[in-house]
Amino acid sequence: MKDQTKIIAALLVGAAAGAALGLLLAPDSGESTRDGIAEYINDLIESAKDKAQTTASGVKDYSNNVYNNAKSKINDLVGDAADQSDEAIDNAKSKANNVADQAKAYGEDAVNHAKAKAKSNLDDLHNIVHN
Repeated sequence: MKDQTKIIAALLVGAAAGAALGLLLAPDSGESTRDGIAEYINDLIESAKDKAQTTASGVKDYSNNVYNNAKSKINDLVGDAADQSDEAIDNAKSKANNVADQAKAYGEDAVNHAKAKAKSNLDDLHNIVHN
C-alpha cells in the first residue's frame, strides 16, 4: 500500500508541476495565469481529499468485514461448544441412570437372596424346634 501511495503522490506532484509550467508559459495575463494555477491547485486538493476519503472508507469497510467474519466464526465456535457440552451432559446423565438402575437391580437381587436365605434358615430352625 505504501508503494501505491508513493506512485499516486508522484503522479499528483508531476501533474501539478506540468500544469504550473504550462500555465506559466502560456500567453495569458499574469492575473489570469495566477487564477488558473489557484483553480488547478484547488482541484488537486479536492481530488486528494476525495481519494483519502475513498481510501479511508475502503479501509473501514474492510475492517468491518474482518470484524464481522471473526465475530461470526467465534459465535459458531461458541455454539458448537455449547452443543457438545449439552451432548456430554446428556450422555453422562444416561450413563448415571443406567448405573443407578443396575445398582438398584443388584440391590433388589441381594435383598431377595437374603430374604430367601433367612426364610430357609428360619424354616430349618422351625423344623429343628418342632422335631
